[in-house]
Amino acid sequence: MSRPKIAFVASPVPIAQTAQSELAAAYGDVEAHEADVIVALGGDGFMLQTLHATEGLDVPVYGMNRGTVGFLMNEFAADGLRARLQEAEEEVINPLAMTALTADGEMYEALAINEVSLLRAGPQAAKLRITVDGKLRMSELVCDGALVSTPAGSTAYNYSAHGPILPIGSDVLALTAVSAFRPRRWRGALLPKRAVVRLDVIDPNKRPVMAEADGKSVRDVVSVEIRSEPSVRHRILFDPGHGLEERLIREQFV
Repeated sequence: MSRPKIAFVASPVPIAQTAQSELAAAYGDVEAHEADVIVALGGDGFMLQTLHATEGLDVPVYGMNRGTVGFLMNEFAADGLRARLQEAEEEVINPLAMTALTADGEMYEALAINEVSLLRAGPQAAKLRITVDGKLRMSELVCDGALVSTPAGSTAYNYSAHGPILPIGSDVLALTAVSAFRPRRWRGALLPKRAVVRLDVIDPNKRPVMAEADGKSVRDVVSVEIRSEPSVRHRILFDPGHGLEERLIREQFV
């Protein structure tokens, strides 16, 4: 891939738009479906948008940070891009598939690269019932919410909720409570990647709950099923020595 065809995409913020114009003029620019590689300019949120938007193309995405945190991004530099793409290391991750049923009987499906979360949508704590692979594991969890995270997303909301950081490539998912009230000391569970997690909302009229999958929200859910989706492969490029494995390890020492 010495001279790959590059598609540049950018978040709406001015610094990203300026970078897109500069890079497109220097390296050329093609449509995403014609590209050998997609270069995403923005922050982590825009990177997730780009991965979702291009998931059917089987084209790797190389992010450059023109946002804030940039956990999924490489450092921005206008020079030497072709060499960086040539040397980049590829990580392949699978998203989570969410199937959510609402109180009015509507079914919603979505994919999440980071996590699927259930959050209380009213003044009272949520009450959730947890089933894993068809077996009841917890009859009642009183909490502000709960989430299932992939290894790639384990340093995001999951980590803020005191969930574990998962090594990239590990065949596990993290099930983490958000401000658990009962059982008070329950901090969650590690589950096999193949596990199917079902969260049922107890008393949804009195204690409404919303579900989110990478920012896609579904209100008034009564049950949510979450599983890994191996048929979808997101290919992400990182500069050598700065891949997800290194980033996940480094995050635990700051």
